[in-house]
Amino acid sequence: MSACCRRMAFAAAPPPSHHIPQRLSSSVNYLHANHPQFWERSGAGAVVLRSRRWVSEAAVRPLEGEQEGEAKQSSHPPRCCSFDLDAVAAADARSGEGGVDRRVEVVIAAATTVVLGVGNRVLYKLALVPLKHYPFFLAQLATFGYVIVYFSILYLRYQSGKVTDEMLSLPKSPLIAVGLLEALAAASGMAAGAILSGAAIPILSQSFLVWQLILSYTFLGRRYRYNQLFGCFLVAVGVIVTVASGSGTGSLMEAGIFWSILMIISFFLQAADTVLKETIFLDAAQRLKGGTVDLFVINSYGSAYQAVFICLLLPFLSNLWGIPFSQLPNYLKDGAACFLNVGTMSNRCNGAPLLPLLFVIVNMGFNISLLHLLKISSAVVSCLASTLSVPISVYMFTLPLPYLGIASSLPPGFVGGGIILIVGMLIYIWTPSSNSSSKPSLAS
Repeated sequence: MSACCRRMAFAAAPPPSHHIPQRLSSSVNYLHANHPQFWERSGAGAVVLRSRRWVSEAAVRPLEGEQEGEAKQSSHPPRCCSFDLDAVAAADARSGEGGVDRRVEVVIAAATTVVLGVGNRVLYKLALVPLKHYPFFLAQLATFGYVIVYFSILYLRYQSGKVTDEMLSLPKSPLIAVGLLEALAAASGMAAGAILSGAAIPILSQSFLVWQLILSYTFLGRRYRYNQLFGCFLVAVGVIVTVASGSGTGSLMEAGIFWSILMIISFFLQAADTVLKETIFLDAAQRLKGGTVDLFVINSYGSAYQAVFICLLLPFLSNLWGIPFSQLPNYLKDGAACFLNVGTMSNRCNGAPLLPLLFVIVNMGFNISLLHLLKISSAVVSCLASTLSVPISVYMFTLPLPYLGIASSLPPGFVGGGIILIVGMLIYIWTPSSNSSSKPSLAS
Protein backbone atom coordinates (compact mmCIF):
# COMPACT_ATOMS: atom_id res chain seq x y z
CA MET A 1 0.00 0.00 0.00
CA SER A 2 2.91 2.32 0.65
CA ALA A 3 3.64 2.10 -3.04
CA CYS A 4 0.49 4.10 -3.79
CA CYS A 5 1.80 7.33 -2.35
CA ARG A 6 5.49 7.21 -1.65
CA ARG A 7 7.32 4.08 -2.81
CA MET A 8 9.10 4.86 -4.76
CA ALA A 9 16.27 -7.22 -19.86
CA PHE A 10 18.12 -6.97 -16.57
CA ALA A 11 21.67 -6.64 -15.38
CA ALA A 12 23.27 -8.78 -12.70
CA ALA A 13 23.59 -7.68 -9.09
CA PRO A 14 26.91 -6.14 -8.00
CA PRO A 15 29.58 -8.83 -7.73
CA PRO A 16 30.63 -10.12 -4.32
CA SER A 17 33.54 -8.39 -2.65
CA HIS A 18 35.87 -11.33 -3.24
CA HIS A 19 35.40 -11.11 -7.04
CA ILE A 20 38.51 -9.80 -8.84
CA PRO A 21 37.69 -6.48 -10.55
CA GLN A 22 37.90 -6.51 -14.32
CA ARG A 23 40.76 -4.00 -14.42
CA LEU A 24 42.81 -5.95 -11.89
CA SER A 25 42.04 -9.25 -13.62
CA SER A 26 43.21 -7.84 -16.97
CA SER A 27 46.43 -6.56 -15.42
CA VAL A 28 47.15 -9.87 -13.69
CA ASN A 29 46.63 -11.82 -16.91
CA TYR A 30 48.80 -9.40 -18.84
CA LEU A 31 51.65 -9.52 -16.33
CA HIS A 32 51.52 -13.30 -16.28
CA ALA A 33 51.67 -13.36 -20.05
CA ASN A 34 54.90 -11.32 -19.97
CA HIS A 35 56.58 -13.41 -17.31
CA PRO A 36 59.27 -15.83 -18.63
CA GLN A 37 58.07 -18.71 -16.47
CA PHE A 38 54.60 -18.38 -17.93
CA TRP A 39 55.92 -19.11 -21.41
CA GLU A 40 58.21 -21.83 -20.15
CA ARG A 41 55.16 -23.64 -18.74
CA SER A 42 53.38 -23.05 -22.05
CA GLY A 43 56.24 -24.50 -24.04
CA ALA A 44 57.84 -21.25 -25.25
CA GLY A 45 61.46 -20.93 -26.21
CA ALA A 46 64.19 -18.78 -24.80
CA VAL A 47 63.75 -15.18 -23.83
CA VAL A 48 66.43 -12.72 -24.84
CA LEU A 49 67.00 -9.04 -24.04
CA ARG A 50 67.16 -6.73 -27.03
CA SER A 51 67.37 -2.93 -26.78
CA ARG A 52 66.42 -3.09 -23.10
CA ARG A 53 63.10 -4.74 -23.94
CA TRP A 54 62.10 -8.31 -23.30
CA VAL A 55 61.25 -10.06 -26.55
CA SER A 56 59.97 -13.58 -26.55
CA GLU A 57 60.72 -15.93 -29.42
CA ALA A 58 57.77 -18.27 -29.40
CA ALA A 59 58.49 -21.85 -30.27
CA VAL A 60 55.40 -23.61 -29.15
CA ARG A 61 55.72 -27.36 -29.39
CA PRO A 62 53.17 -29.06 -31.64
CA LEU A 63 50.36 -30.67 -29.74
CA GLU A 64 48.29 -33.59 -30.81
CA GLY A 65 44.55 -34.14 -30.95
CA GLU A 66 42.29 -31.82 -29.01
CA GLN A 67 45.18 -30.19 -27.12
CA GLU A 68 46.48 -28.74 -30.38
CA GLY A 69 43.10 -27.14 -31.14
CA GLU A 70 42.88 -25.72 -27.64
CA ALA A 71 46.39 -24.35 -27.89
CA LYS A 72 45.53 -22.51 -31.10
CA GLN A 73 42.56 -20.87 -29.40
CA SER A 74 43.98 -20.09 -25.96
CA SER A 75 47.69 -19.38 -26.51
CA HIS A 76 48.86 -16.30 -28.32
CA PRO A 77 52.32 -14.80 -28.80
CA PRO A 78 53.44 -12.53 -25.99
CA ARG A 79 53.43 -8.82 -26.40
CA CYS A 80 56.36 -6.81 -25.18
CA CYS A 81 57.16 -6.40 -21.54
CA SER A 82 54.62 -5.05 -19.09
CA PHE A 83 55.83 -1.54 -19.83
CA ASP A 84 54.51 -1.72 -23.39
CA LEU A 85 52.33 1.38 -23.45
CA ASP A 86 50.20 0.17 -26.36
CA ALA A 87 49.36 -3.06 -24.61
CA VAL A 88 48.60 -1.29 -21.34
CA ALA A 89 46.32 1.14 -23.14
CA ALA A 90 44.52 -1.72 -24.86
CA ALA A 91 44.06 -3.54 -21.56
CA ASP A 92 42.72 -0.38 -19.94
CA ALA A 93 40.30 0.12 -22.83
CA ARG A 94 39.03 -3.43 -22.54
CA SER A 95 38.58 -3.16 -18.76
CA GLY A 96 36.85 0.19 -19.07
CA GLU A 97 34.20 -0.97 -21.50
CA GLY A 98 32.26 -2.84 -18.81
CA GLY A 99 32.38 0.13 -16.45
CA VAL A 100 31.17 2.54 -19.15
CA ASP A 101 28.35 0.20 -20.18
CA ARG A 102 27.34 -0.19 -16.56
CA ARG A 103 27.30 3.56 -16.00
CA VAL A 104 25.17 4.08 -19.10
CA GLU A 105 22.75 1.39 -17.96
CA VAL A 106 22.47 2.96 -14.50
CA VAL A 107 21.93 6.44 -15.97
CA ILE A 108 19.19 5.18 -18.31
CA ALA A 109 17.51 3.26 -15.51
CA ALA A 110 17.71 6.29 -13.19
CA ALA A 111 16.23 8.59 -15.86
CA THR A 112 13.40 6.12 -16.45
CA THR A 113 12.73 5.97 -12.72
CA VAL A 114 12.59 9.76 -12.47
CA VAL A 115 10.13 10.02 -15.37
CA LEU A 116 7.88 7.29 -13.96
CA GLY A 117 8.19 8.81 -10.49
CA VAL A 118 6.89 12.14 -11.78
CA GLY A 119 4.07 10.39 -13.61
CA ASN A 120 3.27 8.42 -10.46
CA ARG A 121 2.87 11.54 -8.35
CA VAL A 122 0.89 13.47 -10.94
CA LEU A 123 -1.44 10.59 -11.81
CA TYR A 124 -2.08 9.85 -8.14
CA LYS A 125 -3.41 13.39 -7.77
CA LEU A 126 -5.49 12.98 -10.94
CA ALA A 127 -6.82 9.58 -9.84
CA LEU A 128 -8.12 11.16 -6.64
CA VAL A 129 -10.31 13.55 -8.64
CA PRO A 130 -12.98 10.90 -9.36
CA LEU A 131 -12.12 8.93 -6.20
CA LYS A 132 -11.76 11.89 -3.85
CA HIS A 133 -14.16 10.24 -1.38
CA TYR A 134 -12.54 6.83 -1.76
CA PRO A 135 -8.75 7.19 -1.39
CA PHE A 136 -8.64 4.16 0.91
CA PHE A 137 -10.27 2.08 -1.84
CA LEU A 138 -7.61 3.25 -4.33
CA ALA A 139 -4.86 2.22 -1.91
CA GLN A 140 -6.34 -1.25 -1.44
CA LEU A 141 -6.94 -1.61 -5.18
CA ALA A 142 -3.25 -1.03 -5.81
CA THR A 143 -2.08 -3.30 -2.98
CA PHE A 144 -4.24 -6.33 -3.79
CA GLY A 145 -4.36 -5.74 -7.55
CA TYR A 146 -0.58 -5.91 -7.75
CA VAL A 147 -0.60 -9.40 -6.25
CA ILE A 148 -2.75 -10.69 -9.12
CA VAL A 149 -0.80 -8.86 -11.82
CA TYR A 150 2.66 -9.71 -10.48
CA PHE A 151 1.90 -13.40 -10.03
CA SER A 152 0.37 -13.55 -13.52
CA ILE A 153 3.56 -12.09 -14.99
CA LEU A 154 5.63 -14.42 -12.81
CA TYR A 155 3.72 -17.43 -14.12
CA LEU A 156 4.27 -16.37 -17.75
CA ARG A 157 7.97 -15.82 -17.14
CA TYR A 158 8.22 -19.21 -15.47
CA GLN A 159 6.57 -20.88 -18.45
CA SER A 160 8.99 -19.14 -20.81
CA GLY A 161 11.99 -20.28 -18.75
CA LYS A 162 13.08 -16.83 -17.55
CA VAL A 163 12.18 -17.79 -13.98
CA THR A 164 13.74 -21.04 -12.81
CA ASP A 165 12.95 -23.47 -10.01
CA GLU A 166 16.14 -22.35 -8.26
CA MET A 167 14.84 -18.79 -8.13
CA LEU A 168 11.51 -19.90 -6.70
CA SER A 169 13.23 -22.08 -4.09
CA LEU A 170 15.13 -19.16 -2.56
CA PRO A 171 14.38 -18.57 1.16
CA LYS A 172 11.07 -16.79 1.68
CA SER A 173 11.76 -15.43 5.18
CA PRO A 174 13.45 -12.24 3.85
CA LEU A 175 10.44 -11.67 1.58
CA ILE A 176 8.10 -12.07 4.56
CA ALA A 177 10.15 -9.37 6.29
CA VAL A 178 9.78 -7.20 3.15
CA GLY A 179 6.00 -7.54 3.31
CA LEU A 180 5.93 -6.75 7.02
CA LEU A 181 8.11 -3.64 6.62
CA GLU A 182 5.97 -2.33 3.76
CA ALA A 183 2.74 -2.93 5.69
CA LEU A 184 4.07 -1.22 8.83
CA ALA A 185 5.41 1.67 6.74
CA ALA A 186 1.97 2.08 5.15
CA ALA A 187 0.21 1.99 8.51
CA SER A 188 2.50 4.50 10.22
CA GLY A 189 2.61 6.72 7.13
CA MET A 190 -1.19 6.80 6.89
CA ALA A 191 -1.56 7.61 10.57
CA ALA A 192 0.87 10.52 10.37
CA GLY A 193 -0.25 11.66 6.92
CA ALA A 194 -3.83 12.05 8.13
CA ILE A 195 -2.63 14.69 10.64
CA LEU A 196 0.35 16.40 9.00
CA SER A 197 0.00 19.12 6.38
CA GLY A 198 0.68 18.37 2.73
CA ALA A 199 3.85 20.49 2.70
CA ALA A 200 5.33 18.77 5.75
CA ILE A 201 5.33 15.27 4.27
CA PRO A 202 7.79 15.94 1.36
CA ILE A 203 10.09 17.74 3.78
CA LEU A 204 10.08 14.87 6.27
CA SER A 205 10.51 12.40 3.41
CA GLN A 206 14.10 13.61 3.02
CA SER A 207 14.92 11.57 6.12
CA PHE A 208 14.53 8.59 3.79
CA LEU A 209 17.86 9.43 2.15
CA VAL A 210 19.58 9.75 5.53
CA TRP A 211 18.25 6.36 6.61
CA GLN A 212 19.46 4.86 3.34
CA LEU A 213 23.01 6.04 3.96
CA ILE A 214 23.03 4.85 7.57
CA LEU A 215 21.54 1.43 6.86
CA SER A 216 23.71 0.84 3.78
CA TYR A 217 26.78 1.72 5.83
CA THR A 218 25.73 -0.53 8.73
CA PHE A 219 24.35 -3.62 7.02
CA LEU A 220 25.92 -3.58 3.56
CA GLY A 221 29.32 -2.27 4.55
CA ARG A 222 29.23 0.48 1.95
CA ARG A 223 31.67 3.34 2.32
CA TYR A 224 30.91 6.71 0.79
CA ARG A 225 33.30 9.45 -0.19
CA TYR A 226 32.94 12.91 1.26
CA ASN A 227 31.67 14.32 -2.03
CA GLN A 228 28.90 11.68 -2.10
CA LEU A 229 27.77 12.50 1.43
CA PHE A 230 27.85 16.22 0.72
CA GLY A 231 25.99 15.68 -2.56
CA CYS A 232 23.23 13.74 -0.79
CA PHE A 233 22.98 16.53 1.77
CA LEU A 234 22.57 19.16 -0.94
CA VAL A 235 19.92 17.05 -2.71
CA ALA A 236 17.87 16.89 0.50
CA VAL A 237 18.32 20.64 1.09
CA GLY A 238 17.26 21.40 -2.49
CA VAL A 239 14.02 19.45 -2.10
CA ILE A 240 13.27 21.06 1.26
CA VAL A 241 13.83 24.56 -0.14
CA THR A 242 11.68 23.78 -3.19
CA VAL A 243 8.73 22.45 -1.18
CA ALA A 244 8.92 24.58 1.96
CA SER A 245 9.07 27.88 0.06
CA GLY A 246 5.46 27.44 -1.01
CA SER A 247 4.03 26.73 2.45
CA GLY A 248 3.31 28.84 5.43
CA THR A 249 5.78 29.16 8.23
CA GLY A 250 5.43 26.77 11.11
CA SER A 251 3.37 24.27 9.09
CA LEU A 252 5.78 21.46 9.93
CA MET A 253 5.19 21.62 13.67
CA GLU A 254 1.54 22.61 13.74
CA ALA A 255 0.42 18.99 14.10
CA GLY A 256 2.84 18.23 16.93
CA ILE A 257 6.20 16.52 17.26
CA PHE A 258 4.72 13.03 17.74
CA TRP A 259 3.22 12.85 14.24
CA SER A 260 6.42 14.18 12.67
CA ILE A 261 8.43 11.48 14.44
CA LEU A 262 5.92 8.85 13.35
CA MET A 263 6.29 9.95 9.73
CA ILE A 264 10.08 9.75 10.04
CA ILE A 265 9.70 6.22 11.43
CA SER A 266 7.59 5.39 8.38
CA PHE A 267 10.41 6.47 6.08
CA PHE A 268 12.88 4.50 8.21
CA LEU A 269 10.80 1.38 7.59
CA GLN A 270 10.73 2.11 3.85
CA ALA A 271 14.52 2.59 3.82
CA ALA A 272 14.99 -0.69 5.70
CA ASP A 273 12.74 -2.39 3.15
CA THR A 274 14.89 -1.09 0.27
CA VAL A 275 18.18 -2.13 1.89
CA LEU A 276 16.71 -5.55 2.67
CA LYS A 277 15.79 -5.99 -1.01
CA GLU A 278 19.35 -5.11 -2.00
CA THR A 279 20.58 -7.74 0.46
CA ILE A 280 18.22 -10.28 -1.12
CA PHE A 281 19.72 -9.59 -4.56
CA LEU A 282 23.26 -10.01 -3.24
CA ASP A 283 22.40 -13.22 -1.40
CA ALA A 284 20.59 -14.60 -4.46
CA ALA A 285 23.67 -13.97 -6.61
CA GLN A 286 25.69 -16.20 -4.27
CA ARG A 287 23.05 -18.91 -4.01
CA LEU A 288 22.54 -18.98 -7.77
CA LYS A 289 26.32 -19.12 -8.31
CA GLY A 290 26.68 -15.78 -10.05
CA GLY A 291 23.17 -15.72 -11.46
CA THR A 292 20.52 -13.18 -10.61
CA VAL A 293 17.00 -13.56 -9.31
CA ASP A 294 14.17 -12.31 -11.51
CA LEU A 295 12.57 -9.05 -10.40
CA PHE A 296 9.08 -10.51 -10.41
CA VAL A 297 10.04 -13.14 -7.86
CA ILE A 298 10.78 -10.33 -5.40
CA ASN A 299 7.79 -8.22 -6.46
CA SER A 300 5.28 -11.07 -6.41
CA TYR A 301 6.12 -12.61 -3.05
CA GLY A 302 6.84 -9.25 -1.42
CA SER A 303 3.46 -7.89 -2.53
CA ALA A 304 1.69 -11.09 -1.44
CA TYR A 305 3.10 -10.94 2.08
CA GLN A 306 2.38 -7.23 2.24
CA ALA A 307 -1.26 -7.92 1.36
CA VAL A 308 -1.44 -10.55 4.13
CA PHE A 309 -0.21 -8.09 6.75
CA ILE A 310 -2.47 -5.36 5.36
CA CYS A 311 -5.45 -7.67 5.89
CA LEU A 312 -4.42 -8.11 9.52
CA LEU A 313 -4.15 -4.33 9.90
CA LEU A 314 -7.40 -3.47 8.09
CA PRO A 315 -9.39 -2.64 11.27
CA PHE A 316 -6.67 -0.22 12.33
CA LEU A 317 -6.16 1.28 8.86
CA SER A 318 -9.85 1.79 8.15
CA ASN A 319 -10.28 3.72 11.40
CA LEU A 320 -7.36 5.94 10.42
CA TRP A 321 -9.31 6.96 7.33
CA GLY A 322 -12.42 7.63 9.41
CA ILE A 323 -14.20 4.49 8.23
CA PRO A 324 -15.64 2.28 10.99
CA PHE A 325 -14.64 -1.32 10.37
CA SER A 326 -18.29 -2.42 10.38
CA GLN A 327 -18.97 -0.03 7.48
CA LEU A 328 -15.90 -1.08 5.49
CA PRO A 329 -17.77 -3.53 3.17
CA ASN A 330 -20.26 -0.84 2.10
CA TYR A 331 -17.41 1.63 1.64
CA LEU A 332 -15.49 -0.76 -0.62
CA LYS A 333 -18.66 -1.53 -2.58
CA ASP A 334 -19.33 2.17 -3.21
CA GLY A 335 -15.66 2.70 -4.07
CA ALA A 336 -15.80 -0.08 -6.64
CA ALA A 337 -18.93 1.44 -8.19
CA CYS A 338 -17.20 4.82 -8.40
CA PHE A 339 -14.06 3.24 -9.86
CA LEU A 340 -16.11 1.53 -12.57
CA ASN A 341 -18.23 4.69 -12.98
CA VAL A 342 -21.50 2.79 -12.94
CA GLY A 343 -24.87 3.16 -11.25
CA THR A 344 -25.59 6.20 -9.13
CA MET A 345 -21.88 7.02 -8.97
CA SER A 346 -21.61 7.86 -12.66
CA ASN A 347 -22.47 11.53 -12.09
CA ARG A 348 -19.89 12.01 -9.31
CA CYS A 349 -16.91 10.06 -10.64
CA ASN A 350 -15.98 11.77 -13.90
CA GLY A 351 -12.61 10.54 -15.12
CA ALA A 352 -13.03 7.00 -13.81
CA PRO A 353 -11.95 4.35 -14.57
CA LEU A 354 -9.35 5.85 -16.96
CA LEU A 355 -7.46 8.02 -14.46
CA PRO A 356 -7.28 5.42 -11.66
CA LEU A 357 -6.19 2.75 -14.14
CA LEU A 358 -3.48 5.01 -15.54
CA PHE A 359 -2.22 5.63 -12.02
CA VAL A 360 -2.15 1.91 -11.20
CA ILE A 361 -0.26 1.10 -14.42
CA VAL A 362 2.30 3.89 -14.00
CA ASN A 363 2.70 3.14 -10.30
CA MET A 364 3.42 -0.49 -11.14
CA GLY A 365 5.97 0.56 -13.76
CA PHE A 366 7.55 2.93 -11.26
CA ASN A 367 7.92 0.17 -8.66
CA ILE A 368 9.44 -2.19 -11.24
CA SER A 369 11.88 0.44 -12.52
CA LEU A 370 12.83 1.38 -8.96
CA LEU A 371 13.56 -2.26 -8.12
CA HIS A 372 15.52 -2.67 -11.38
CA LEU A 373 17.61 0.40 -10.53
CA LEU A 374 18.18 -0.99 -7.04
CA LYS A 375 19.30 -4.28 -8.57
CA ILE A 376 21.95 -2.77 -10.86
CA SER A 377 23.14 0.04 -8.56
CA SER A 378 22.36 0.58 -4.89
CA ALA A 379 19.67 1.68 -2.47
CA VAL A 380 21.09 5.22 -2.29
CA VAL A 381 21.05 5.70 -6.08
CA SER A 382 17.43 4.52 -6.29
CA CYS A 383 16.55 6.90 -3.48
CA LEU A 384 18.20 9.83 -5.26
CA ALA A 385 16.28 9.08 -8.44
CA SER A 386 13.01 8.97 -6.52
CA THR A 387 13.90 12.18 -4.68
CA LEU A 388 14.63 14.01 -7.92
CA SER A 389 11.04 13.44 -9.03
CA VAL A 390 9.69 15.62 -6.17
CA PRO A 391 10.62 19.11 -7.49
CA ILE A 392 9.78 18.09 -11.06
CA SER A 393 6.32 17.04 -9.85
CA VAL A 394 5.93 20.41 -8.12
CA TYR A 395 6.62 22.09 -11.45
CA MET A 396 4.18 19.79 -13.29
CA PHE A 397 1.35 20.91 -11.04
CA THR A 398 1.87 24.49 -12.25
CA LEU A 399 0.84 23.39 -15.75
CA PRO A 400 -2.83 23.39 -16.89
CA LEU A 401 -3.47 19.68 -16.27
CA PRO A 402 -6.95 18.28 -17.00
CA TYR A 403 -9.42 17.68 -14.15
CA LEU A 404 -7.35 19.76 -11.70
CA GLY A 405 -8.86 23.14 -12.49
CA ILE A 406 -6.68 26.19 -11.87
CA ALA A 407 -2.98 25.38 -11.88
CA SER A 408 -0.99 26.14 -8.75
CA SER A 409 1.66 28.84 -8.76
CA LEU A 410 5.36 28.07 -8.73
CA PRO A 411 6.89 28.30 -5.22
CA PRO A 412 9.18 31.33 -4.78
CA GLY A 413 12.17 29.17 -3.92
CA PHE A 414 11.67 26.64 -6.71
CA VAL A 415 14.54 27.85 -8.90
CA GLY A 416 16.96 28.17 -5.98
CA GLY A 417 16.01 24.77 -4.59
CA GLY A 418 16.30 23.18 -8.03
CA ILE A 419 19.80 24.62 -8.50
CA ILE A 420 20.90 23.29 -5.11
CA LEU A 421 19.46 19.87 -5.95
CA ILE A 422 21.21 19.67 -9.35
CA VAL A 423 24.52 20.77 -7.83
CA GLY A 424 24.12 18.06 -5.19
CA MET A 425 23.53 15.41 -7.85
CA LEU A 426 26.60 16.53 -9.82
CA ILE A 427 28.76 16.47 -6.69
CA TYR A 428 27.49 12.99 -5.84
CA ILE A 429 28.34 11.46 -9.24
CA TRP A 430 31.68 13.29 -9.48
CA THR A 431 34.61 10.88 -9.17
CA PRO A 432 37.91 12.45 -8.00
CA SER A 433 40.82 11.73 -10.34
CA SER A 434 42.96 10.54 -7.43
CA ASN A 435 40.42 7.82 -6.77
CA SER A 436 39.90 6.68 -10.35
CA SER A 437 40.61 3.04 -9.54
CA SER A 438 37.78 2.83 -7.02
CA LYS A 439 34.28 1.65 -7.67
CA PRO A 440 32.19 3.98 -9.86
CA SER A 441 30.24 6.39 -7.71
CA LEU A 442 26.96 5.60 -9.44
CA ALA A 443 27.16 2.04 -8.22
CA SER A 444 28.46 2.70 -4.75
